[in-house]
Amino acid sequence: MNTLLGRRVRALAAVTATAGLVLVAGCTSSDDGGGGGETAAGGVSLVKAGKLTTCTHLPYPPFQSEIDGKVQGFDVALIDLVAEDLGVTQEILDTPFENFKTGAFLNSGQCDLAAAGMTITEERKKNVDFSDPYFEATQAVLADKDSGIASFADLKGRKVGAQAQTTGEDHAKGQGLDPVSFESSDAVLNGLRTGQVEAVVIDYPVVQGWLKDEANADAFEVADNINTGEQYGFTVKKGNNALREAINKALAEARSDGTYKKLYEKWIGPYEESAASPSAS
Repeated sequence: MNTLLGRRVRALAAVTATAGLVLVAGCTSSDDGGGGGETAAGGVSLVKAGKLTTCTHLPYPPFQSEIDGKVQGFDVALIDLVAEDLGVTQEILDTPFENFKTGAFLNSGQCDLAAAGMTITEERKKNVDFSDPYFEATQAVLADKDSGIASFADLKGRKVGAQAQTTGEDHAKGQGLDPVSFESSDAVLNGLRTGQVEAVVIDYPVVQGWLKDEANADAFEVADNINTGEQYGFTVKKGNNALREAINKALAEARSDGTYKKLYEKWIGPYEESAASPSAS
């Protein structure tokens, strides 16, 4: 999937449904979330033989979205590295984002891990185990250039949008705002484009990708960038240490051999060393 990396050749196995989403069938009721389909390299148990099944929520570019009939993005590429180390291929299951906070699909044995641009929080750690951080994120205020909004403080009394169940929504609410909740990042940005809201609070990398479109860049701008100290992590079922360690190993190797930097520049933009920081905040 990634021609930048000659030594890493891997496949993304996914099924494209008629609605354009990527879906795979769930496991049978006999699966307990601890594996049973196969034991891969390193003693990692998988819910489905020969596959590393990843729960995500589409679309969330540049981390995961459907491009040319395949789910691609920064998260997808990183988990492909894990799958390669385990001697299997990655398979994607599109699921509601709220399930990532509870670990429902991990506990039911439908997925081995979740990769969805998810911020590591103490509350979420109660339900799932996180990998080492793989990305540092900030929250952006994106607004119409004619809105008069020049900072987060200007959002008071304005109609603001955010993606439901995200730290962007939590931050807005924590600062006294009452944001309109949208189901996905695409819906948030479409709400801004169509005038349903005057501004949105959303992860900056998502904004970066959206503003690459010339029409969007002509009409909208980043009014503020808020460093909330957020870091993304991949999640596994509580106690699944073998898979968590396999993810951490792949991330560490990618940082040390330059793979992480290449993927970052391909999917996110100019690379900064802090983006690869392995220490959680």
